Formats: sequence, C-alpha cells, structure tokens
Amino acid sequence: GGAQESGPGAAMAAAPRWRERLFALYFLSHVPITLLIDLQALLPAGLYPQSLTDLLQWYVATFRDPVMLQPPEWFKAFVWCEAVLQLPFFPIASYAFLKGGCKWIRTPAIIYSTHVATTLLPILAHILFHDFSTSERLGPRSQRERLALFSVYVPYLLIPLLILYTMLRNPHYTQAEKRKRK
Repeated sequence: GGAQESGPGAAMAAAPRWRERLFALYFLSHVPITLLIDLQALLPAGLYPQSLTDLLQWYVATFRDPVMLQPPEWFKAFVWCEAVLQLPFFPIASYAFLKGGCKWIRTPAIIYSTHVATTLLPILAHILFHDFSTSERLGPRSQRERLALFSVYVPYLLIPLLILYTMLRNPHYTQAEKRKRK
C-alpha cells in the first residue's frame, strides 16, 4: 500500500518497457513490409514501381521463397487477413506500445498474436516439410536453404508468442483495473 511503490512487487507490476519497445518496433516495421512487399502477392504486378518488384524478386531468389512469387490460395488467404485485419491494427498497436502501459491493448493484442501464430504454423510447416523437388515453383532445395527461409518467417511467430505471453502473464496487463463507480 502506502506511498512507497518500490521493491520487487512494483517492478513486476510495471509495464515491461523493453518488450513494449520491441513490440512497437515490430508493429511499426510491419506497416511498410505489408504495404510494399507482402501485398505484392495479391495486387496486380503493374501497381508497384520496378524497384519494389525488383526487391521482391531479390528476396525470392535469395531465400528461395516460392509462396511470395506464386502464392498458393491458402497463402493468399493469409495475406488477405494481413491486409484487412492486421494492417489497420499495426498503427494502433504501435501507438499503444510506444506510449507504454496501455492496458487496453491487452485483448486486441491477444487476438492479434493468436491469429498470427495460427497462420505462421502452416507456413513454417510448409517451409520445413513440403517436397519442393516436384514443384514448378522455386523453393528451398537443401536443409540449409529451408532453415534460411524458416529464419525469415520464424520471428513473425516468436514475437507474437512473446506478445501473447506478456499479455497473459505479466501482472501489468493481467491485474484487474479498479474502476470508479458513479
């Protein structure tokens, strides 16, 4: 109680600032990535300037990522979710985590992180287990290439899982708010 709010209990209840900064950077970086790179999987080719299509071509060739150049329908569905559901959330989440201590972000962040983790599992399974040797699409041909491509996608699973863990387990976000009654 009292006027003193120090000690281990207060530190545990404080917002995890380093995580909030990481989350803010994650969401801020996601806006240009989604608009300039990911949406190329859905939108007409002529819509993007040559420099951005070249960047995508370089990425696909370097990491042997076939789903970005010739996306299967299941992957297009995930990109549509990214465009319609996630993209509007990115600036909101960026604001909340940059500001810090915003308890109202808890439920939307739980929904977001659960959704993204759910979409990343099939993508990562596809990268690790799909037989690309019979595919017309450029894909990883060795375990090393699979792991390189896996390493591009896995942060988009790990950071949402860290968001989920933080929202569910950190006392700052889990403590019930005391509301004033009129």
